[in-house]
Amino acid sequence: MAISKKRAVAEAKVDADKLYDIQEAMTLVKEVNTTKFDASVDLHIRLGIDPRKADQALRGTVSLPHGTGKTKKVAVFCTPDKEAEATAAGADFVGLDELVKKVQGGWTDVDVIIATPNVMAQVGKIGRILGPRGLMPNPKTGTVTANVGAAVTEVKKGKISFRVDKFGIIHSPVGRVSFSGANLKDNAMELLEMLLKMKPSTAKGIYMKSITVASTMSPGIKIDPKSITKSIK
Repeated sequence: MAISKKRAVAEAKVDADKLYDIQEAMTLVKEVNTTKFDASVDLHIRLGIDPRKADQALRGTVSLPHGTGKTKKVAVFCTPDKEAEATAAGADFVGLDELVKKVQGGWTDVDVIIATPNVMAQVGKIGRILGPRGLMPNPKTGTVTANVGAAVTEVKKGKISFRVDKFGIIHSPVGRVSFSGANLKDNAMELLEMLLKMKPSTAKGIYMKSITVASTMSPGIKIDPKSITKSIK
């Protein structure tokens, strides 16, 4: 399959056999972007874990210091006494019965769903719709909470959730190509440090096997895992 001239130029700038320092990689990913829009910059981290084991099925959240560059739509499922708090914090959709009916009708135009513990029975009714889309509220990701105001604020500021896939890889956005290389590095390091802290005690061998950064439709740039531990020290 033929590639465009832009793509060919971009690929020529990336040494496929080289492991780049994280700062170098974040500067380069901006240079090799071929889209006309403000593309997402994503990290793909292959971990030396077995996601089939309960203690190694990593999932969690992290607040990116410079946000994601995208304003997330947040829905809060709660009782009337919490609606004002959620709305004041910037929630885009607030309610319970009407929102449940809306989802049952096929609506899922939202990025994050937060729910209070006392309404999870009702939210559970639409779990089959929300689950496959990664929208089901979960206490582990802070999306089942009585403190809905703080939860909405964190998501709007740049809190993201991540989970390992069946191949042991975590895919996560760390910003946009319009971000500075330094800000992309800061965001990436926040995620990588969190993953290092979450290393399962039962994981054997090399933990971070490979790290690749790429923007939408750009070639992947391999990051040297040693540059991560060096930066943390």
